[in-house]
Amino acid sequence: MKLTLKQIRKIIILLIFFLLVGAGGYYLGERNTFSSKGSDLKPIINRALPLNKKNLDFDLFWKVWDNLETSYLDKGAIDYQKMIYGAISGMVASLGDPYTVFLPPSENSESKSDLRGDFEGVGIQIGYNKDQRLSVVAPLSGTPAESAGLRAGDIISRIVDEERKVDRDTVGISLPEAMRLIRGPKGSIVKLTLEREGVEKPFEVSLKRNIIVVKSVELKFEEKSGKKIAVLRLSRFGERTYDEWQEAVAKIKKENTTAVVLDLRNNPGGFLQGAIFVASEFLSSGAVVQQDAGAKGKETYEVNRKGSLLSEPLVVLINGGSASASEIVAGALQEKKRAILVGEKTFGKGTVQEPVDFEEGSGLHITIARWLLPSGKSIDKEGVKPDFEVKADEKDPTKDPQLQKAIEILSK
Repeated sequence: MKLTLKQIRKIIILLIFFLLVGAGGYYLGERNTFSSKGSDLKPIINRALPLNKKNLDFDLFWKVWDNLETSYLDKGAIDYQKMIYGAISGMVASLGDPYTVFLPPSENSESKSDLRGDFEGVGIQIGYNKDQRLSVVAPLSGTPAESAGLRAGDIISRIVDEERKVDRDTVGISLPEAMRLIRGPKGSIVKLTLEREGVEKPFEVSLKRNIIVVKSVELKFEEKSGKKIAVLRLSRFGERTYDEWQEAVAKIKKENTTAVVLDLRNNPGGFLQGAIFVASEFLSSGAVVQQDAGAKGKETYEVNRKGSLLSEPLVVLINGGSASASEIVAGALQEKKRAILVGEKTFGKGTVQEPVDFEEGSGLHITIARWLLPSGKSIDKEGVKPDFEVKADEKDPTKDPQLQKAIEILSK
């Protein structure tokens, strides 16, 4: 049987599709389970279908594909690789989980640079609020976003980049697309329309992008009532966290500190193992977090090393920008009665995403479980509540009533 170029292309596209999404064994029978334009293709494509997909009917897929090829006005705009990625993205999006996403190579690379802590952009961690609207999880310290006054909880309703001809409403936008549109070369401008609780009308903020290098750990010391208190700020759980954390802890021990404030405000999370590593600094034993994988059961992660700050009085600062791994640490320390929590309720991002990388550079972030605190309580959409609720001073950002409350508690 002689195949046309169009038929050969379809076979290749189908094979690429299944290689990207992953599959097990292959169906070697001749059963007519796949419909495509041209009946000669059916037995050949059947051989390419994985065993557990052999009853799928791709007839509509190819009908749409053929109509685009035949009838779309701008033939030069047809990019077959983008069409494949688009098909996979749509399949993943059909689950309705904003944190389960397919990432083409460029977006997958950006995701990794975020955890490394270096990228070009404005310095905000984004996510979805309880109404599934794109929101600011946290502005990062020392970035254009922080300087412009963006706050955790701000809803981003529109993204405008005039130079790149972007004017995008964020309804239904995926996190990777939002990240791609907000980030950009140093010196370029992106405009965000924000909605803020307590502010009557949406307002626009113009941000000049810069090179963002995020230091995970910052340390300073405060003295009150003859006591020396270490203020240890942890801004994320990334690749740099381990070395920076150990360096800071060594300085705390050298200074003979009497108490510690762990500042997790606006910490959007990161690696699970980073959360266990940090919690183990303050806990001598026991569970840090449970991972509930549904039908696959639960797994408990426990303290995995001997910490150096096991007995120092401890206050943890949290707010609405504390999410994911930072909520795990704060919640575990609270439940174990190891720390007093001060500030505001955390974000409530309690699902686990597993990254999967494919050979050609794309990736898949897939929700595989939920975080549970040692008691079994869920973090997702619930967050962690402080023992002492203290609001930030929105009128005077130079004042920090949450930190002052922590110092007051520790200086008694």
